[in-house]
Amino acid sequence: QVQLVESGGGLVQPGGSLRLSCTSSESIFLMYTFGWYRQAPGKQRELVATFTSGDNTNYEDSVRGRFTISRDNAESTVYLQMSSLKPEDTAVYYCHAKYYTDSYQSHYWGQGTQVTVSS
Repeated sequence: QVQLVESGGGLVQPGGSLRLSCTSSESIFLMYTFGWYRQAPGKQRELVATFTSGDNTNYEDSVRGRFTISRDNAESTVYLQMSSLKPEDTAVYYCHAKYYTDSYQSHYWGQGTQVTVSS
C-alpha cells in the first residue's frame, strides 16, 4: 500500500530549478513530520530538508539558501523547491514521513524520484 507518492524529478541543466512533490493521505499528512532525503550513487542516504516543530525547517548545509521545503495542507502535499541546481545535487530524492513518541515509532518512504543535473 503506497502511502507517499512522489513526482517532479527529471533532467535539468546546472543553474536550473525543479520542484518535487510528495502527496500522502490526509491522516498521515496531519500526524507525521515530513522531510526530504537524497541518495547519490555510491553514497549514503542523507537528509536534505525537513520540517521540525510546527512550521520550522532545517536544511543540509550544501542546499541551504537554494532549496525550500513547503507544504500545502489542502492538498496533503509537501514540496521541495530546488533552485540553482548543481551537478552534485544529482541523486534519487526520497520523501519521508515520521511519527515518533516515547512508545511508538512509524515512518514511511516515498518511491524515490531521480534528479539529474547535467549539461
